[in-house]
Amino acid sequence: MKNKIIIIGSGFSSLAASSYLAKAGYNVTILEKNNAIGGRARKFDKDGFKFDMGPTWYWMPDVFEKFFLDFKKKPSNYYQLEKLSPAYQVYFDTLNSITIPDNLEDIYKIFEDEEKGSSVFLKKFLKAAKFNYEVAINDLVYKPGESISELITFSTIAKVNQFFKSISSDIRKNIKSKKLIQILEFPVLFLGAKPSNTPSFYNFMNYADFGLGTWHPKGGMFEVVKAFVDLAFSLNVTIRVNQNVEKIVVEKGKVKGVVVNNEFLDADIVISGADYQHTETLLDDKHRMYSQKYWAKKTFAPSALLFYVGFDKKLQNVCHHTLFFDTDFDVHAVDIYDAPKWPKDPLFYASFPSITDTSFAPKGKEAATFLIPLAPGLTDIPEVREEYFTKILKRLEKLTNQKLEKDILFKESFCVNDFKTEYNSYKGNAYGLANTLLQTAVLRPNIRSKKVKNLFFTGQLTVPGPGVPPAIISGKIVSDLVLKHTTK
Repeated sequence: MKNKIIIIGSGFSSLAASSYLAKAGYNVTILEKNNAIGGRARKFDKDGFKFDMGPTWYWMPDVFEKFFLDFKKKPSNYYQLEKLSPAYQVYFDTLNSITIPDNLEDIYKIFEDEEKGSSVFLKKFLKAAKFNYEVAINDLVYKPGESISELITFSTIAKVNQFFKSISSDIRKNIKSKKLIQILEFPVLFLGAKPSNTPSFYNFMNYADFGLGTWHPKGGMFEVVKAFVDLAFSLNVTIRVNQNVEKIVVEKGKVKGVVVNNEFLDADIVISGADYQHTETLLDDKHRMYSQKYWAKKTFAPSALLFYVGFDKKLQNVCHHTLFFDTDFDVHAVDIYDAPKWPKDPLFYASFPSITDTSFAPKGKEAATFLIPLAPGLTDIPEVREEYFTKILKRLEKLTNQKLEKDILFKESFCVNDFKTEYNSYKGNAYGLANTLLQTAVLRPNIRSKKVKNLFFTGQLTVPGPGVPPAIISGKIVSDLVLKHTTK
């Protein structure tokens, strides 16, 4: 008889793991707490508009291709990709922005026009970034983080100094333009830490940006979720929604199943793709690997204040992805990481997918998602959300030279309290554990429980880290560990 595996949560890491393990012959059931699949990558529909509630960027397309290839499939079997041109736009002042093209030669020209000589540095920087990307993808990110020896290869030994320098120092030593500095430092924000605290080795995110480009799956990121679900269903994975796991049951040091909605479900193996800290609260104290003091000392990626807005007209002077860097990120970063508080003048990001994809909004209207990065754990009340929406709307109007307030059909918000309620997220973080030097690979929470046999973890609080591609990789890693450490 096939061994039973229960996977908690239906985010990308859980969905990826479910397919690998079902392919290997296990009987796999996913239990999702909410009434919709996808975890943080759910979608929201209202009045003919739709919104990707979580991830909106499709980077590192090779990771998606590699995943589907493991099942003799391609992304195009499930969804269609369009390379965005331009990739994104960055605002610095009123009608003062830089638009990032979809090819390197044009990017080099934009840099050179902004700062003479900067393209020379950029070419060297991206050459190193491409090498680091290939090292990361081929040698590092698919490792389970169980031993420091995983990090020791000929390639990483040659690059060891890059783990002790920051991306910020590398860039600022060679680039003087504040605009270009912000553009080059932006990609590592996906890793959840300040550029000044992110090792130089992680400049591979700049290659992911400029080298591999920014893509849009037609219909949005939820189409990618549906692709993962369709693949899982084709392998006979069972997915059940509205399943709130209340306890992980352990007997004689081995997992026996879970209690869900007051009902015991037996399992030979349990994998949690839910928040790691929350998952351990489902265990008795003696079976937990990490204390509350441990979690309190960790550097978490930001939380976020999100707004999903329907506009009654098409917007002007914006791109599909638009970043508003008209305030000082160094100041905003202090409010996130060093002295947590609501920021006075936050940077923010906006996605207008209906510019590219008409399925997101009725004809002549615009769907917009706004995101303000925040420190996790802030006090979250409706009055503050409203205050910040007013702030960013006024700045959006000023920077893009258009009036918008009277054209808002509706807005919905999502913030710290919602991350806690919907995803059991520690302190309401949005992106998991930051990828700093002391939170990399073996120094992240372990993917395999050392106290409970046949209990595993996956997702953005364990290896390899935050983001959709790392989540997919995490699902692959945990499935490999299950195959290695258990028998059917």
